[in-house]
Amino acid sequence: MNDNPVAVVSGGNRGMGLATCKALAQQGFSVVLGSRNLRDGERAANALRAQELDVEAVELDVSSPAQIASLGELLRERFDRIDVLVNNAGIMEDGSDNSGSVFESDPGAIMESFKINSLGPVLLSNAVIPLMRERNYGRIVNVSSGMGQLEDRGDRHPGYRMSKTALNAATRIFAVELADTNIKINAMCPGWVRTDMGGEHADLSIEQGIDTTLWLATLPDDGPSGGFFRERKSFAW
Repeated sequence: MNDNPVAVVSGGNRGMGLATCKALAQQGFSVVLGSRNLRDGERAANALRAQELDVEAVELDVSSPAQIASLGELLRERFDRIDVLVNNAGIMEDGSDNSGSVFESDPGAIMESFKINSLGPVLLSNAVIPLMRERNYGRIVNVSSGMGQLEDRGDRHPGYRMSKTALNAATRIFAVELADTNIKINAMCPGWVRTDMGGEHADLSIEQGIDTTLWLATLPDDGPSGGFFRERKSFAW
């Protein structure tokens, strides 16, 4: 057990999740890289360890309460602390082979979006907040999307949109209940980033996409909580 701050990143084996793991480890964090497929997670963690970064992989399907509970136990036994949680894991799947219209969506696929994009972050937050409370310190970052905005509601991908709106609502609820602590929770929109989900023609690099995540993960004690941010600026709900 060392004195390094500890960060957990879900969906950390590729894309923005992997870049977040690397950046936090470079800042001196011991990083727990969560991956639905442990082999993929180990491969990613090994690459970072080859750069002399303190990263370990765990099997973490955020739709599995059992795996989330196991993560909570590991954090207590291995580190006895958790400083940062980045709820990065997410899917965009509505069960439509055509336009992605709400009229063509598969209810089962929409429920899967909610399980991973909304309920998963709630369960993960509940698993780590008791440890954060013990030290009265924690930073939780919910990787959301502008597609979850109510103010600028668009069409297509209804499951993804609704699940990210629910994640934003959860962010606000947690922030209210944690208002008397030094545990801060915020949502962020990375923008259109060149990842497997965003595609090669997206506007932003992965490094640009994770900048706000890193800022929120390392907020000072007088930093915001219960907000929605993009490019380090407040973003409309």
